[in-house]
Amino acid sequence: MSTAAIELKGITKRFGSVVANKNISLSVQNGEILSLLGENGSGKTTLMNMISGIYHPDEGQIFINGQEAVIASPHDAYDYKIGMIHQHFKLVDVFSAAENIVLGMNDGKKFNMNDVYARVSQICEKYGFEIDAHKKIYQMSVSEKQTVEIIKVLYRGADILILDEPTAVLTPQETQTLFKVLRRMRDDGKAIIIITHKLHEVLSISDRVSVLRRGEYVGTLRTADTNEIELTEMMVGKKISLNIERSEPHDIKDRLVVSNIQCNSREGVRLLDNVSFVARSGEILGIAGIAGSGQRELLEAIAGLQHIDSGSIIYNNPKTGVQDNLRDKTPIQIRDLGVRLSFVPEDRLGMGLVGNMDIVDNMMLRSYRHGKGIFLKRAEPKALADKIISDLQVVTPGTSTPVRRLSGGNVQKVLVGREIAAAPTVLMAAYPVRGLDINSSYTIYNLLNEQKEHGVAVIFVGEDLDVLIELCDRIMVIGGGRVTGIVDARNTTKEEIGLLMTKTDGGQTNE
Repeated sequence: MSTAAIELKGITKRFGSVVANKNISLSVQNGEILSLLGENGSGKTTLMNMISGIYHPDEGQIFINGQEAVIASPHDAYDYKIGMIHQHFKLVDVFSAAENIVLGMNDGKKFNMNDVYARVSQICEKYGFEIDAHKKIYQMSVSEKQTVEIIKVLYRGADILILDEPTAVLTPQETQTLFKVLRRMRDDGKAIIIITHKLHEVLSISDRVSVLRRGEYVGTLRTADTNEIELTEMMVGKKISLNIERSEPHDIKDRLVVSNIQCNSREGVRLLDNVSFVARSGEILGIAGIAGSGQRELLEAIAGLQHIDSGSIIYNNPKTGVQDNLRDKTPIQIRDLGVRLSFVPEDRLGMGLVGNMDIVDNMMLRSYRHGKGIFLKRAEPKALADKIISDLQVVTPGTSTPVRRLSGGNVQKVLVGREIAAAPTVLMAAYPVRGLDINSSYTIYNLLNEQKEHGVAVIFVGEDLDVLIELCDRIMVIGGGRVTGIVDARNTTKEEIGLLMTKTDGGQTNE
């Protein structure tokens, strides 16, 4: 067998009393895509951070092309031709793509930007990237920013690429484009490691898959010889059901009636164009659409965070029987009526949670206004934090751990759990399973179903069409800020929704 591009032997990493990785040995060949699979907090990112020079192993050895390597910094990793593309991009917004690609490079020569553009163009042509190297980062979509990050490591000569959750923020179409590029790189002899927990993607892109569970190595399988059920059992350590229990809606009432709302940006761009729909209690209304089609603006408009230029949002208040127009209310008044927005953004710590505060303090962010006097009571938020940690199996040393020290998926459970715990009458959950492993995802789906059973009107924005069809009662499709169709989730297909996602002329079907 040929020498492995990278081989790990007996790697262990501790953070205080927490063992993040324990005695892990695995290898990746040149011209191979290896998926690294595991639940949130299983040690995947920590392991890869040791290969990319961010952490140093406490025990064990790393071999690059058969030679033992000491990787003490990201600079050392580049010297070994290793490049890592992180979940949270490290780009300077006001610089162009090309400027970001060469930022921090020092080869002793004077930079000629024309040479840089030519080299970037060459890389794009070779692997099939589509990017405008002159475009500023702040003007780019998430997938374009990711492309810049990948080109950046290739520009520096990387032969071993590590991608941390590369599809977490991509649409299905963007994911397919990325996979084509990765296959071209593999065929060019690159060794590629993808950290993920999306099983269908593992099966479609990788040659082999290595599984971690609670910081320990479980095993490696050829992708062609395995399936979702076997991989799930390896990840979780037990058999779990991959079925969403969708109940029939009962006691349905119109809770939120949205009529002809229009929103424009400050620059006059139409964000929402004549959007109308009804969200009903005891039902899950799914929202599908290509990223940036207006899903975010719609939920923010309902929550009072986005200015509405015309139209109405009538809320039928179950407690008072009164009809309230949410358009006239502040975000705080809307929240107090029981309309809750749990938005899991692309940047979880930039919106929604404060990274340096612990879990209890993040619970209190939602309730501190109700405190009497200058001293805040911590007992209730502490109990809530304990309940969320227990119910959603948040992996954390305790409630006093700063949120930034939790893995991405565990941060997310705190975010979603906090909103559900408020017992809302309307729960808007946007991307609540983004970045979550399969077990945690099904926990969240079941929580949303429980809310529906309790008579909550649930609005669910999701990326996975299979899940939308399995979980929701109706699915509304948005394209270019307009509603292009509303379909019965029990009788639709992915193809029908896909066609509506690319349509922009706005033509609702069944309400």
